[in-house]
Amino acid sequence: MTDLPEKPLKKTDLMSEAERDAYHAEKMKKKREARNRILATKTQEKGLLIVHTGKGKGKSTAAFGMVFRALGHGFKVGVVQFVKGVWETGERDVLLKFPELVTINAMGEGFTWDVADRQRDLAAARRAWEQAKSLILDPSYKMVLLDELNICLRYDYLPIDEVVEFLRNKPAGTHVIVTGRNAKDELIEIADLVTEMTEIKHHFRAGVKAQTGIEF
Repeated sequence: MTDLPEKPLKKTDLMSEAERDAYHAEKMKKKREARNRILATKTQEKGLLIVHTGKGKGKSTAAFGMVFRALGHGFKVGVVQFVKGVWETGERDVLLKFPELVTINAMGEGFTWDVADRQRDLAAARRAWEQAKSLILDPSYKMVLLDELNICLRYDYLPIDEVVEFLRNKPAGTHVIVTGRNAKDELIEIADLVTEMTEIKHHFRAGVKAQTGIEF
């Protein structure tokens, strides 16, 4: 058995607690100054196009977190659910308590494998998209969430060119959030912020079903 090499000493290992405190304070001061210099260069304010995609759980959850944050600032928010319209969800029940600030349009009929009728899927996607456009063009709305729009685009229920053209030219001050797996490259290209949720481990694979308060 060979001896493991000793770990090299760090600068702080030879310091007293008082010296380490002073060193830490100086280090954090330099970080703060560098951060402030970066922030000073960020002067633009605009409505963002935000995309949450990827195979991991949490895309809609993160989007609804932004919705609740916007409500906390008194902003008016619109929500269009392209797929989950037939589901009872906890977030929808909460948002319904703020009718003066939130418009919820649960327009989906379930996942495409639940409906198994392409023409119904196409019609539902079109109705939801027309409502989404109406909300985005309404100047009273600060944020609009298009939940699971990516699923409709993945199955070509809506023309990607039409959606991209509209979102590219959306009102300058309106935030739009798009969620769902398999975001199209064309959508990612025009987005201001794209987050990919990566699955590391999921309880579903261990036989645990979708549960109230976690999945819906």
